[in-house]
Amino acid sequence: MDYVDYLGNVTRFAVELVNSGGADDLSQDGREMLEQHHVARPAAGALAPLLRLIDHALAQVVDAQPPTAVDELLKRYPPRMHLSTHDGAGIPHIHFAHDGSEPVGWIGRTVAATLAHVATGDPGLTLGRCAASGCARYFVDQSRNRTRRFCSNTCASRTTVAAYRARAKEG
Repeated sequence: MDYVDYLGNVTRFAVELVNSGGADDLSQDGREMLEQHHVARPAAGALAPLLRLIDHALAQVVDAQPPTAVDELLKRYPPRMHLSTHDGAGIPHIHFAHDGSEPVGWIGRTVAATLAHVATGDPGLTLGRCAASGCARYFVDQSRNRTRRFCSNTCASRTTVAAYRARAKEG
């Protein structure tokens, strides 16, 4: 995991948690996020209330609404900021929760602080919601021109094929 982009990593982790509905089927990066911070994978039931709040926060950021859910995350899970060099590179980066913390608290603190950066316009991160019909998944767009529209190549391809078929029917 690349700690040069810690905010991006945590934002992608938050998006993955919400898109998948929990921590049961995390990607390799998601599992590494927890493992490298010595955080156990949380039980689905314990994580559900936090996931609803994170989902609401992501929606507010994507829809350019006042980030009241981000503020609520910060109130419920106040960050405990400190510097860490656990990645072995010797370059400190900010952590928002202590390694080895209880899983829901660690995720809440880490995501709350990160989404506060995103909600206040961190220039390195843009959140989006998939433009494919029937897909409401979020994604993090760190492309050069910030024009990403889909959560995955699958949704992009499905949309392109549907548009082609619609044009073919008309012609």
